[in-house]
Amino acid sequence: MGSSYGLIEVSGVVAAVDSLDAMCKAADVSLVTWERKLGGRLVTVVVEGTVSDVKAAVDAAANICKVNHHILAASGVIASPAEETRRLMAKSAKRLEKK
Repeated sequence: MGSSYGLIEVSGVVAAVDSLDAMCKAADVSLVTWERKLGGRLVTVVVEGTVSDVKAAVDAAANICKVNHHILAASGVIASPAEETRRLMAKSAKRLEKK
């Protein structure tokens, strides 16, 4: 779909779903993968799209976290990810595929 990744890391699954919803409504991005750590207390969501769409999506997620009092631990945009980064995302996304 795109050539960039947008990442957000939030505290909890509810914050992650709320953030993903805001990201997808704000820009033309799609979910690549998500990871839960610490029993779901820390969730990372990765979306893909053009650089401008990914930036808008990450900004929307940060805003929704502020509005809804979610804890945003980190966020970032990776434009033109390296092949190793793409491989890592593909490995993570593979576990989401239906068996």
